[in-house]
Amino acid sequence: MDNKLIFFVDDDKMMLNLMEYTFKCREGFDVRSFLSGEACLENLDLQPSMIVLDYYLGEGESKVMTGLDTLKKIHERNGDIPVVILSREKDKELINEFLKYGAMQYVVKDDFFINTLIETVEKFFEQKLD
Repeated sequence: MDNKLIFFVDDDKMMLNLMEYTFKCREGFDVRSFLSGEACLENLDLQPSMIVLDYYLGEGESKVMTGLDTLKKIHERNGDIPVVILSREKDKELINEFLKYGAMQYVVKDDFFINTLIETVEKFFEQKLD
């Protein structure tokens, strides 16, 4: 069985390290990390099984794509890639916007987000096997 390739996209290196470490330690996963939406998009030809995408990327830098911009581009290129959004934002309108553009799940970055993320990812792949 092939390993599932997960892209993590976050401009916070500590977050990336945490997610990378968490999933590298789990069997059946390969991970790639990107600090920007642009870098993620440049690597879509690697055909990730899933993308975990932060909402805020390069905070305050106007030229940098946001998570929502990145999500829209991912879906233009390949609408089949499941995308999980990570954010500290709890704004219902924003969450609905992400879901409208094809995000499969929205995970709030709280103290327990890594557990929620593991659950979300594992549940998704289990359902795919059924």
